[in-house]
Amino acid sequence: MALSFCGNDRGSIAYSVDNGVLDNGCFVDALNLVPHVFLLFITFPILFIGWGSQSSKVQIHHNTWLHFPGHNLRWILTFTLLFVHVCEIAEGIVSNTQMESNHLHLFMPALMGFIAATTSVVYYHNIETANFPKLLLALFIYWILAFITKMIKLWKFAEASLGVQYLRFCITALLVVLYGLLMAVEINVIRVRKYVFFANPQRVKPPEDLQDLGVRFLQPFVNLLSKATYWWMNPLIIGAHKRPIELKKIGKLPIAMRALTNYMRLKDSYEEQRKTEDPDKSPSIWKSMYRAFGGPILLSSTFRYMADLLGFAGPLCISGIVGHLDNSTEIDRTNKVCTANMTFGVYFMFSTELLQNTSVLAVLLFLALVLQRTFLQASYYVTIETGINLRGALLAMIYNKILRLSTSNMSMGEMTLGQINNLVAIETNQLMWFLFLCPNLWAMPVQIIMGVILLYYLLGNSALIGAGVILLLAPVQYLIATKLADTQKSTLDYSTDRLKKTTEILKGIKLLKLYAWENIFCDRVEETRGKELTSLKTFALYTSMSIFMNAAIPIAAVLATFVTHAYVEEVRLSPAKAFASLALFHILVTPLFLLSTVVRFAVKALVSVQKLSEFLQSDEIGDDSWRNAEMSMSLEVGKKYKYHGDTKAINRKGRYRMDNYEQPMRRQLRPTETEDVAVQVNDGFFTWGSNLSTLSDINIRIPTGQLTMIVGQVGCGKSSLLLAMLGEMQTISGKVYWSNKNRYSVAYAAQKSWLLNATVEENITFGSHFNKQRYKAVIDACSLQPDIDLLPFGDQTEIGERGINLSGGQRQRICVARALYQNTNIVFLDDPFSALDIDLSDHLMQEGILKFLQDDKRTVVLVTHKLQYLIHADWIIAMKDGSVLREGTLKDIQTLDVELYEHWKTLMNRQDQELEKETEMESQTTLERKTLRRAFYSREAKNQIDDEDEEEEVEEDDDDNMSTTTSRRSKIPWKMCCRYLSSGGFLMVFLMVSSKLAKHSVMVAIDYWLAAWTSSNPQNQSLADPFVNATNYTKNDDTQIAEHRSYVPVFIILCGAAIALCLITSLTVEFLGVAAATNLHHNLLNKIIHAPIRFFDVTPLGQILNRFSADTNIIDQHIPPTLESLTRSTLLCLSAIGVIAFVTPAFLIALVPLAVAFYFIQKYFRVASKDLQDLDDSTQLPLLCHFSETAEGLTTIRAFRHEARFKQRMLELTDTNNTAYLFLSAANRWLEVRTDYLGAVIVLTAAVAAIWTSSQSGLVGLGLTYALTVTNYLNWVVRNLADLEVQMAAVKKVNSFLSTESENYEGSMDVSQVPEDWPQHGEIKIQDLCVRYDTMLKPVLKHVNAHINPGQKVGICGRTGSGKSSLSLAFFNMVDVFEGKIVIDGIDICKLPLQTLRSRLSIILQDPVLFSGSIRLNLDPECTCTDDRLWEALEIAQLKNMVKAHPGGLDAVVTEGGENFSVGQRQLFCLARAFVRKSSILIMDEATASIDMATENILQKVVMTAFADRTVVTIAHRVHTILTADLVVVMKRGSIMEYGKPEILMEQEDGLFASFVKADM
Repeated sequence: MALSFCGNDRGSIAYSVDNGVLDNGCFVDALNLVPHVFLLFITFPILFIGWGSQSSKVQIHHNTWLHFPGHNLRWILTFTLLFVHVCEIAEGIVSNTQMESNHLHLFMPALMGFIAATTSVVYYHNIETANFPKLLLALFIYWILAFITKMIKLWKFAEASLGVQYLRFCITALLVVLYGLLMAVEINVIRVRKYVFFANPQRVKPPEDLQDLGVRFLQPFVNLLSKATYWWMNPLIIGAHKRPIELKKIGKLPIAMRALTNYMRLKDSYEEQRKTEDPDKSPSIWKSMYRAFGGPILLSSTFRYMADLLGFAGPLCISGIVGHLDNSTEIDRTNKVCTANMTFGVYFMFSTELLQNTSVLAVLLFLALVLQRTFLQASYYVTIETGINLRGALLAMIYNKILRLSTSNMSMGEMTLGQINNLVAIETNQLMWFLFLCPNLWAMPVQIIMGVILLYYLLGNSALIGAGVILLLAPVQYLIATKLADTQKSTLDYSTDRLKKTTEILKGIKLLKLYAWENIFCDRVEETRGKELTSLKTFALYTSMSIFMNAAIPIAAVLATFVTHAYVEEVRLSPAKAFASLALFHILVTPLFLLSTVVRFAVKALVSVQKLSEFLQSDEIGDDSWRNAEMSMSLEVGKKYKYHGDTKAINRKGRYRMDNYEQPMRRQLRPTETEDVAVQVNDGFFTWGSNLSTLSDINIRIPTGQLTMIVGQVGCGKSSLLLAMLGEMQTISGKVYWSNKNRYSVAYAAQKSWLLNATVEENITFGSHFNKQRYKAVIDACSLQPDIDLLPFGDQTEIGERGINLSGGQRQRICVARALYQNTNIVFLDDPFSALDIDLSDHLMQEGILKFLQDDKRTVVLVTHKLQYLIHADWIIAMKDGSVLREGTLKDIQTLDVELYEHWKTLMNRQDQELEKETEMESQTTLERKTLRRAFYSREAKNQIDDEDEEEEVEEDDDDNMSTTTSRRSKIPWKMCCRYLSSGGFLMVFLMVSSKLAKHSVMVAIDYWLAAWTSSNPQNQSLADPFVNATNYTKNDDTQIAEHRSYVPVFIILCGAAIALCLITSLTVEFLGVAAATNLHHNLLNKIIHAPIRFFDVTPLGQILNRFSADTNIIDQHIPPTLESLTRSTLLCLSAIGVIAFVTPAFLIALVPLAVAFYFIQKYFRVASKDLQDLDDSTQLPLLCHFSETAEGLTTIRAFRHEARFKQRMLELTDTNNTAYLFLSAANRWLEVRTDYLGAVIVLTAAVAAIWTSSQSGLVGLGLTYALTVTNYLNWVVRNLADLEVQMAAVKKVNSFLSTESENYEGSMDVSQVPEDWPQHGEIKIQDLCVRYDTMLKPVLKHVNAHINPGQKVGICGRTGSGKSSLSLAFFNMVDVFEGKIVIDGIDICKLPLQTLRSRLSIILQDPVLFSGSIRLNLDPECTCTDDRLWEALEIAQLKNMVKAHPGGLDAVVTEGGENFSVGQRQLFCLARAFVRKSSILIMDEATASIDMATENILQKVVMTAFADRTVVTIAHRVHTILTADLVVVMKRGSIMEYGKPEILMEQEDGLFASFVKADM
């Protein structure tokens, strides 16, 4: 049959125009072709020329996406137009099958229309990117022509009285409306942009964000198609393969999403409530959140509703396709055509008829899936973006509040640092998550109700039973969910406790090893870990129950429904209905499962909001202080800063700008004030908030430009006085006046040094501009140069919490340097000498305070204990018990208060004698430097061995050779997975694998049985043979029903088996996780506790702690669910694909390209996701740190008046983190859209293959139901893979520590061979001893020989690094003794088991270490001594009275690190600890470096009396302490230079010892 445009039927009048041209239907159709052809002719050359020339043009950034007016509307209309065209084509083709010959005019114009519509949108997009609106005229003309031609057609149809019941009429009417609307959109563009017929076309600039090249997040700016499919993400995600995504690559946030913008929105709606509603009531955070972010949430909910409704298209289409495959046999064509309407000589189809065509239904199903998924992802994206915006706003709000918190709140413990950190880390995130999930709250009930209605429509009453099962089990789900949350909380408590104990162990590891206590403390941790594991097991149980319910509910519901249906309903269950309802049950399960989660999050969000509003209501700092005008300003400043664009410049030049805006805030001159007083306090009563005044009756003046000292005993309120002047304390009465010519801020160095997480230089300059000479002068004054030289990157080294740990003295000097460097008139120094030794104090006093500050004529207020500096003071304030004792110059006090002066004098004498004795051998500072040096050098040595990983990464950067890097970055860490699984035990792994496989096989069997059951009788009852007589008929019916019911028992058995297997699988996975976690943590702890001391010198503490905190947490709680989810989704997808392939083998051909596409999508996504996740994690840490840092350094920040700068920094950090998070979630959407489209294609191919091969209808239903599930699970496979990959890194890190060498605990002697009371005498022989810290390093002791008799007191001295401390460690076999030996009482110590050796000697270390717990635990953790023995030890150490005074006596609490005792007391505890262990050898690593005179004298006395009969080896840092010793050993560079009695050594004029002593005189 020839193809002809109008067809050539017999006797057709197709080509006649007798009744007028327009009455020929074929001509009208031909006319409809004209506009389409016209458009194609015009646009193609333009497009080709445009594309040709575009390549030569330099690509403008972001193609300047400038939307013409009506942009989104145009895209939506065009998509609708395309859909209608598809319907038109389908209608034409189906009608054509009813004709004798092919009538091209039925579908050809529609096809051209489809092509033209596609071209129009491509053309429009290109015009828009090139911003060349004149070319839009072509489209305008096209819309007009198309509108006219379609109108003619419609008019003709109406004339022939064809109405709505005919499909072609409806389609034509729709097209007329669409073309009309598009025409209107085009006219609107002309109206707004005035690009034709107007003299002056409008000039337009792209939005501000796009002009800024830093903005890389383009979601708000791209066109609709790109928005829906995240097409703009392609370069980023695919590029991640070549090189990792860095912060630079993801750029800045668009202005609308920045924290500042959102903060202003939230704050305005928050403050608004204060104005409108009654002012006393606290504003509701819920309301302000709704006002600020309600809009997007509504939009998202709309998308969500559309997606949910479209979701029901799947089951309905399945029912249609399967039903029509069943009935396709009976349709008889011939009688159809007779009744048909043949107006215009062509067939007209009824509107309902199209939906009965299976192929059409398959295409519809595909389109519905694509749309549903697009809407769903859009809804997710909008909520996530809003959630992120909300989090940014909340963080800014909390931060502003922190900066205004009253100090008493912080110190009186109403607001602890922990609470603030929780607000930032937990509460804001919970609110964000609530926002993510909140559209579900109102979308899910609707979805459930719709689902139940549809089920009822399909299955009648039995559907209600299935729905009832689901609804009854939902509360159980909720119950489990709440239980889960509780268990998680208790687990968290235990793990924080365990972490605290672990941290203590690691901090005091040296002491624990020296005392051989590591196992006792290790058991303490294991005990807590045991509790944590019990909690984890409960957690695992509930999780597995939750997973089980999730899997079992649909099976139970299906079972109940179909069994009831078989026994109750009269009608046979047809495959169409069975599989449609099966798909509906699958749909219903998700909202029910999620509902419990959402409700739980809603409850959590309520709690979080409660906490937040309490925090926002808490006390603020008083406004009556001198900082009154400041707060309101700094917010404005924040605004000003933000919109001036360049934040970088602000940070650099912050100083000048700050000076500008702080101009108006000078304090007014009070008439009483004279110019030479900088600060004056009149009748001040100040408190820390408990209404008892801490400072009372304060009347002082601080003279301008002079050095004022505040002295007094510990705890008499010296620091409080400074803070009161700074306005940090609450004023009960009285006033603080500041003279107005003082600068606006005060440089302040707090007593507890506070460092930023930044480089040394940034810590000192602290936001001022960098002036090299000044900086150098300050560093010299604080003698920081030697310390800086030791740091690996000099003054560019990161210090602070996350950086390198400096010692107390180094930290304090940096804080003092910060105060000196600032260019302020007033400097407050709060006891800057407390952690410094005498040399440094003198240097700082002379160079820093007297020279540097006084030269600048700055007013200095100095709090100090060092009375010898009083002679330098211009003005002295002596304090006692919270009030001023004396004020005046030293002369005044000398004349007026002789007693006080005398008291000072005696104290000064004592300190002066100190001075004479004390040009020490080795000051504390040199010590600190030494530890620092040791840490670095050893670290470097270790790095060379350890950094293989890093090197691999470096190589990656060097070589851009695609293949190698790609393969390395997209590999899945199988090795680590195996390691993890093997930690769980092989039995569990075997159980898990076998039960999973069994479960999925049974699930498939159930559905297959259902297919066999429903299609068991292909002749439906309605078609029973009419010639069989009636009696026969009924009998036949009975047997059929019986046969029908015979399928039920097997069905029940299968469902029961499936439910049981669900339970087993969920339990095995979770408990496999618990077993693995138990083993990994146990091994890790034991390895680390028993590692040689060297390991702790080389590995930063933070790194070890990370293994115990973050990594252990991941292994405990995150890997099991990920693993479960991954195996489940993978097996579901595989079983589905298997079923489809079984039903329609043709599907396998289509599977190949789909599999390739899927492989590439997952490969690219995994790499990008991992990078983005790392970025999210790494940007979160600085943000949290910045919060806790600010809370700690509040007084300093406020004294310096740097609030604005810190806010700015916080906003930057928040934005960076939000950018990373946004990109991560956009990448997830990118993946999900792609895998969902792939799923839709799978459904389409499965449906088409099934229809064409027309296999058994039951099996087709089975295949399609499975194909629908694939769409849900494909993206989970990829996301879980990506997650697992990230989480396996934790296993890898833990595993890397498991390979560390342990110390050799055995020794070659047996414990039984060692005498019980060894060492009896304490005789020590050192023979030719050589020691090194590591096989890689040089020896630190070379051929040392010495002999110490029992009971001798031996002093060892020498300069820094001479090997004194190494010798003390050698006694305990803590270092590598590779030649020679130490013999104690006849036994070579290297042969002894370490436990025995170390438990028989005692040592007192330089730094006192106390553990949290009781005093008893600190003295005698093994619990071997009687109380009397402990009291005796405390008495010897002069601590008895103090401990008696404590509630609880020996069981009194010691806080973490012994913070509740002073340093001196801690040192005395260490002495008592050494005494409790009655060993005949005591080694003292000179402990007096950190003690005051009085305590030192006590110590000396105690050692002489209490240890009179024992051998004492003292390592001296100050020579005068060992002048009375029996034997002196002088060391230099690891060998002994001089050896003998001190008197004899003194006589050798040119000897080393003599020179040391001389230097001391």
